Amino acid sequence: MTSTVNTHELETKVKEMYRLVAEEPHGTYHFETGRRLAEHLGYEPALLDRIPAESIDSFAGVGHFLDLADIRPGQRVIDLGSGSGMDSFLAAELTGTDGMVLGVDFTPQQLTKARRLATAAGIDHVQFRHERIERLPAKDASVDRIISNGVINLCPDKAAVFAESARVLRPGGKLAIADIVSEQQLTEAIVGNADLWASCIGGAAQQDTYRNAIESAGLRVEVQRRKPYRFLTDSARNATETFGVKSISLVAVKPGE
Repeated sequence: MTSTVNTHELETKVKEMYRLVAEEPHGTYHFETGRRLAEHLGYEPALLDRIPAESIDSFAGVGHFLDLADIRPGQRVIDLGSGSGMDSFLAAELTGTDGMVLGVDFTPQQLTKARRLATAAGIDHVQFRHERIERLPAKDASVDRIISNGVINLCPDKAAVFAESARVLRPGGKLAIADIVSEQQLTEAIVGNADLWASCIGGAAQQDTYRNAIESAGLRVEVQRRKPYRFLTDSARNATETFGVKSISLVAVKPGE
């Protein structure tokens, strides 16, 4: 599951897009942001009330998966593409102080914001590190849960992300994610367009290919569901309608417990 997109150009555009989301959360983008989006996707208002509000302002996820993740007290969790930290902070609420959550991201402004919010709120069992989701800073079989929301579609080598997730998950551990996929194979003109990738469309793998990549990494998909997701601009909506671009949430388990 690699692509012909110019990876240097893509990384530059993704970093710029999510710098803006961190610094100007109420700006105009191809996608929705903020608390209204989070609640629409299924996040519980009472749980959102318990985490830093600024992290919710910069939320740009595409689905909800916390019920699928089944995060429990004392567990170790990694959040792939943690942004300003909303999902990481929610996971930290669920693990309690006996657990540990590591958010990884490569956008400096998102990391700066997440770290500032964690410090201000006194949340000590969450850390945010500048890393790539294809190379996780964790030992083999050392993590209970991996979560990610709307980020893996931005990565040109999704197979590497799933293989790395399988490496660090313990037997019985779970990968719970929401992401953008497509019903039809995207054209090369779309797949090669870094702007469309940064807008969460160009990297939308065909849903069967996406699922097969997860299972090829040695993880067993147990639940997959679809929830309506709305892009905002005409160009994004046109791609959605033409190729069946949509949001899915799923959980996959590493066998062997």
